[in-house]
Amino acid sequence: MAEKYCLVVNPAAGRRRGARLLPEVLGPRAAAGGEVRVRESTSLAHAATVATEAACQGETVVAVGGDGTVGRVAAAVAGAGGVLGIVPAGRGNDFARMLGIPAQPARAAAILLAGRRRAVDLIGVRAGDEPEVVVAGSVYLGIPAQAAQIAQASRLTAVGNLGYQVAGLRALRAWQSATFTVGTGNGTPHRFPGFCVVVANSAFFAAGTPAAPAASVTDGLVDVITVRDGSKLSFVRVMLSAARGTHLRLDQVGAAQAAAVTVAADQAMPAGADGETLPFAAPLAPGCPLHIRALPGVLQILTPAGD
Repeated sequence: MAEKYCLVVNPAAGRRRGARLLPEVLGPRAAAGGEVRVRESTSLAHAATVATEAACQGETVVAVGGDGTVGRVAAAVAGAGGVLGIVPAGRGNDFARMLGIPAQPARAAAILLAGRRRAVDLIGVRAGDEPEVVVAGSVYLGIPAQAAQIAQASRLTAVGNLGYQVAGLRALRAWQSATFTVGTGNGTPHRFPGFCVVVANSAFFAAGTPAAPAASVTDGLVDVITVRDGSKLSFVRVMLSAARGTHLRLDQVGAAQAAAVTVAADQAMPAGADGETLPFAAPLAPGCPLHIRALPGVLQILTPAGD
């Protein structure tokens, strides 16, 4: 029986790149036969609904968009017990990068034909007593969350890692020191003044920055990266080092791994995941804990055959 695919397309992703690359994606599928249908999403919630329906009908669901679309569709497909493919079309594309899925649409589409299924982890996150939501690559508080909001709203032509660095500098300029509390289940929670906390399933963050270089999508753990307080110039140094993957050498940066983490801050601030602000943390109330945990092997995804 020919394979059936449902392409869930965010038409606005990557400054409408999601819509423009459809011919390159559909070409290889048309040549190979099978049934393909395209559904344009009107919102992340709509993308999740379409993905759930397609997965329940036995279709391979293909997320054509950025990290926000991929994360929301991945959660829906995992919940429905389906299979996910990815065609990167956003600004960051960090979860696709983590999985070795190329940015070129025709090459990414070829994985739908010749890739292998792989079980990977996702992340569950909730605030206080709110229901848990599932995301793909990372959850973060502090400057990264504020920078992501700036990048989303920006009309600057800079995209990719440069765009996020510019947004990070803008967020840093307005930053007021905060105190974070991080608990990993190993003794007393750690309380420290700082700039940010990143809880990662993917090694990559902010369009290719290897923020959590030891992270794995198959180890059943999340990596916790913290940046303690210092001068604003010191955070610029962290940013520049992170772009080279050398930031963990700095005394200001901490790293840990855990199956589950709690994070809170002493002031209201947004918390984000996969390039989007979490709706129940916009902002997160002072002292309200985020409960974050690894969800081992919950998603079946198509990745390059050589992985």
